Amino acid sequence: MKRFRRQLLLGVFALIAATFAALWAHRRFHHALPDYAFLTGWVLFVAMFVLTFFNARKKLPFLPLGKAETWLQIHIYLGFFTVVLFLIHLNFRLPPGWFEITLAWLFALVSASGVVGLFFSRTLPRRLATRGGEAIFEKIPALRHALKTAAENLALGADAQSPFIAEFYTRRLAPFFVGPKNLWLHFFESRRPLNALIAELDDLRRFANDAEREKIEKLAALVRQKDGLDYHRSLQLALKLWLFVHIPLTYGLIIFTLLHIVLVFGFSGGAR
Repeated sequence: MKRFRRQLLLGVFALIAATFAALWAHRRFHHALPDYAFLTGWVLFVAMFVLTFFNARKKLPFLPLGKAETWLQIHIYLGFFTVVLFLIHLNFRLPPGWFEITLAWLFALVSASGVVGLFFSRTLPRRLATRGGEAIFEKIPALRHALKTAAENLALGADAQSPFIAEFYTRRLAPFFVGPKNLWLHFFESRRPLNALIAELDDLRRFANDAEREKIEKLAALVRQKDGLDYHRSLQLALKLWLFVHIPLTYGLIIFTLLHIVLVFGFSGGAR
């Protein structure tokens, strides 16, 4: 925790200092230098290239390129600083032309998805750790099927001998165990569906004998485990889908930026 706070303070201080320095340089030189827009454009492009390299660094962990945590910190604070550079490059004005507007929207979407990803990476793993340990995403379907089989054996197996438990399972629990449920409710930390099922099982217990109560207790435990798996699936899916949004947008932004550079140099006659 102390290390994280130290990194946070250093990162925020560096971001604020770099922002003030960039704004001062913009005020000082944006009228004085004839090629100022070209200079800010190249600085912005280099910053974007470094940010894009973070994904390559994650895919090449065997290369001596420094610690992944260090690259992550650079990615986070340089990402925020790149927004400042982008506004400076636009001279804090709306871009002209449909191509520039498209490029600006791409940059805004990449930046917004980056902020969302930062929020996810800082909050979702902590939430996952509070609900039943770790569940590997690819193994969740098999674990869910095992819970479904165990519940079916309890309620409908050869030694079940309880018609009202079998009826309750067929009516309420079978649809619950058959697949993932409550994707959005889990993401927003709502336990209403789980509490409703447990309440119905509690009501069922009042009319049961001792043997049936034991089975209902076991069914309730399986319901809680299944709900925990659905919770893990919901949050892990959010983390995975975020990458499927952020990374393609990033590469699309790089492609549009390269086209923008070609067009700028083409119309300027390469005289820069």
